[in-house]
Amino acid sequence: MSYYDGNEPGNIPGILPEASSDKGFYYWWTGGLLWGSMLDYRSQTGETKYDDLISQGLIWQVGENADYLPANFTSTLGNDDQTIWALSALDADESAFTAPPSDAPQWLTLAENVFNEQAGDGRRVDDGDCKGALRWMLYPFNNGYDYVNSGSNIGFFNLAAQLVYVTRNETYSDAASDTYDLLVDIGFITDKYQVYDGAHAEDCSSINKAQFSYTAAMLLQGSAYLYNHTDGDDKWKGRVDGLVDAILATFFPDGVAFEASCEKSNLCNTDMMFYKGILNRGLGATMQVAPYTAAKILPVLKTSAKAAVAQCTGGDSGRLCGFHWSTSENDGTSGAAQQLGVLSALVSILPQQAVAAAASNSSSGSGAGSSANGGSGSQNGTDSNTSDSNTPGSLGAKVSTSLGALVGALVLGSLFLA
Repeated sequence: MSYYDGNEPGNIPGILPEASSDKGFYYWWTGGLLWGSMLDYRSQTGETKYDDLISQGLIWQVGENADYLPANFTSTLGNDDQTIWALSALDADESAFTAPPSDAPQWLTLAENVFNEQAGDGRRVDDGDCKGALRWMLYPFNNGYDYVNSGSNIGFFNLAAQLVYVTRNETYSDAASDTYDLLVDIGFITDKYQVYDGAHAEDCSSINKAQFSYTAAMLLQGSAYLYNHTDGDDKWKGRVDGLVDAILATFFPDGVAFEASCEKSNLCNTDMMFYKGILNRGLGATMQVAPYTAAKILPVLKTSAKAAVAQCTGGDSGRLCGFHWSTSENDGTSGAAQQLGVLSALVSILPQQAVAAAASNSSSGSGAGSSANGGSGSQNGTDSNTSDSNTPGSLGAKVSTSLGALVGALVLGSLFLA
């Protein structure tokens, strides 16, 4: 949070400061990721000291139409950017985070509004091999409007999957299933569960086969939610299993998170440095809603987290984290992306804490949406295996906030000493 200054006079709430490193700028979407990551931290630890900043940040950027499209950032807005913010609003709803003021759009409503806009034909390719797919950028004057990226479509898929988990409205399930099938048909998802970056709309057969961890992780996360929603349907279980294996093989060589398309060549830009955070969050969420996956995922996340922490020796404080984790030596880089990546690596391996005391002391999540596709907002569909003591989520509501914090401290202590 030391990188965030949006609460200071004259600065813009909700976003990271644009000034960054020689790698580029912090674009608008990274603010949405910041708040989603901090909500994860809050849910797993019970720490509520950042609640006002999280709430202010998520509300300030909702835009004029309650859809996370603020006019100030239209020149760089993509469908994937909008989805990151919508998913963070949904995180707030699912975790019973303090609701917005009663006269403001509620968390679930914000997520539904984004879904409804992206589900329409206006943002999609209308002919050719990519027909029906979301374009990357929103407007024809944006550079990238003619590109179809998997990130936008997978973000929409993940949003739909989480919305059906929350609302039980099958409209979302249908949209998610259709999107997955479309990505397979186009060739963005292979039969070996590789996830490719995208293609130009006018020649969708010429695919950019770069693989980024965040798209694979978000595809896995959405698939895990649908596995849960369908009570372990074989189709979704097969997809979850295939994606888990492919992700661990591609992005965790030697058991440590690695951004395969750019890290070895040292070509990762500022955006790409945030991907490890999304990777860890996606795997952590998968273990929550499909607990059987922890047998494969959790040992790798622990090994990776230990390596990540080992290189957090940079800066004047001797505690700043770099981007390269596999060397166990600090690479001299620093920034919000690097810190968020390691934070998410640590949070993803903590047992799930209900944080009942924190939730009961606040005006909890909205619990209802107002859009046409809205549902009850109640969270259902917990996997029957959540009592497995070897998986995150096993402690559930059995522990209080104070005990949860103690358990978390013990887990981290044992991790560092292992």
